[in-house]
Amino acid sequence: MNRSSESSMGNFKSYMQRHWGLYAMLILPIGFFVIFSYLPMINLLIAFMTNNIFIPITTAPWERWVGLANFRWALDNIQFRQAVSNTLMFSFLDLVIGFPMPIILALLLNELKFKVFKRVTQTISYMPFFLSWILVGGLMLRLFQTQTGAVNNIFMNIGFGPVPFLTSSNHWIFTNVFTAIWRGLGWNTIIYLAAITAVNPELYEAAEMDGATRLKKMWHVTLPGIRPVIVTLLILTLGGIMGADMARFLATENHLVRDASTVLPIFVFRWGLEGAQYHRAAAVGLIASVINLIILFSANFTSRKITGNGLW
Repeated sequence: MNRSSESSMGNFKSYMQRHWGLYAMLILPIGFFVIFSYLPMINLLIAFMTNNIFIPITTAPWERWVGLANFRWALDNIQFRQAVSNTLMFSFLDLVIGFPMPIILALLLNELKFKVFKRVTQTISYMPFFLSWILVGGLMLRLFQTQTGAVNNIFMNIGFGPVPFLTSSNHWIFTNVFTAIWRGLGWNTIIYLAAITAVNPELYEAAEMDGATRLKKMWHVTLPGIRPVIVTLLILTLGGIMGADMARFLATENHLVRDASTVLPIFVFRWGLEGAQYHRAAAVGLIASVINLIILFSANFTSRKITGNGLW
């Protein structure tokens, strides 16, 4: 062993002696992910088998292996294609309409001079996040029901006809999207407000000396200052584009809008748990996960090339 190797080994031992406690603290979280996240991945093999939950995967006979038959079934299934279409539609609407909303609210709250009003507004805005989707679904029913909902009662009292918020697929889609935005708006705003506090105040002073208005300071100082946070959250959002909050759709759907409310997680739930077709549900879930992974890496690579910011 040459001197450079001995020196490197000595530096490593000295470093570990000083910081061994930090690495010891990683044992529990690493063990948690290994036991509950990585070891269960062996069950992904069920996507390449026929269904039999009473035979362990590790001892499954060869005749259970069907290769890509479950994936071919999914791709040929009309309901699967409809679920993919619905999932992409809701993800697109959430991204285009919902993603900028917390940024805009954070910028507006940051400009408020009255601290008490700012805190009250922020508190009111993030309180809906703590309501479960079951409660939100009941609230939607009371507000938007065609004949007895509060909103339609107001419309009819001023001379307009009732709007089928919950019984027409097109109306239900936007009702669901805006309800989801309302529920998560304030909570997501907290992240951007925290990022804004890290922007150097001297930049605002320099911009003000140059005669910048509030709008220009937001555009040229605040937004560039929180750009890394925006990019990070955008990449994470794109990485989950094939997923959806199943509780959101189960709690707000009805049989009249099922053609629009069946997203991939609900499709997997109905075929996997209700229909006991676990092998087919596993194949659908694996397809969605692979697509999400590809989109995540592609979004991170594109962000690195364009903005210089990314997850890694």
